[in-house]
Amino acid sequence: MNLDDLTATQHTILALIGERIASEGVPPSQTEIAAAMGFSSVRAAQYHLEALEQAGAISRTPGRARGIRLCDTGLGDPGSMDISAAMPAGVLPDNALRLPVLGRVAAGLPIGADIGSDEVVLLDRVFFSPTPDYLLKVQGDSMRDEGIFDGDLIGVHRTPDARSGQIVVARIDDEITVKLLKVGKDRIRLLPRNPDYQPIEVMPDQDFAIEGLYCGLVRPSR
Repeated sequence: MNLDDLTATQHTILALIGERIASEGVPPSQTEIAAAMGFSSVRAAQYHLEALEQAGAISRTPGRARGIRLCDTGLGDPGSMDISAAMPAGVLPDNALRLPVLGRVAAGLPIGADIGSDEVVLLDRVFFSPTPDYLLKVQGDSMRDEGIFDGDLIGVHRTPDARSGQIVVARIDDEITVKLLKVGKDRIRLLPRNPDYQPIEVMPDQDFAIEGLYCGLVRPSR
């Protein structure tokens, strides 16, 4: 099976996955896909996801409810793209973003926020939602189950506000990290997406702030 064999329903599901990754920072679950598409059972969503995987449009992590990752198919993935598709230097059309690369974020443990950089990448704004203000370089693999890997450049929309369940760039005592935000009644936790790492619980006496919202990534050519 290839991309030309995909049905209109499968193209719609593919677009839904891309939209959710771009807007929420995470893909929808099979249950959410079934509800959005009006399927009577989750099995119908599973069938179409299997077809998308066979066509090479997505990859899935077994045993994970949100283990869906868009592949580079040329159909347009608003959640990620290869930096080789970035615009050539000196070319800046009206819809282009000129994004500075600000330092390096540790996806395993927080590091000091050294964000000075002269590096700039030109990208088409359609690959991100919301529009990012800058790129941060990821170090480590604690977010690997969200499809964020060592060396990726993540787009960050600068905002102090985020909802529980979104991927954020957070500051803890002047250190920064990228994690999944979980807000409870009496505590805030920053969760890795790799079982090899422990959650970070924000203590009441710590200086904590949301620095930005993850809104997609750029993968440098390797």
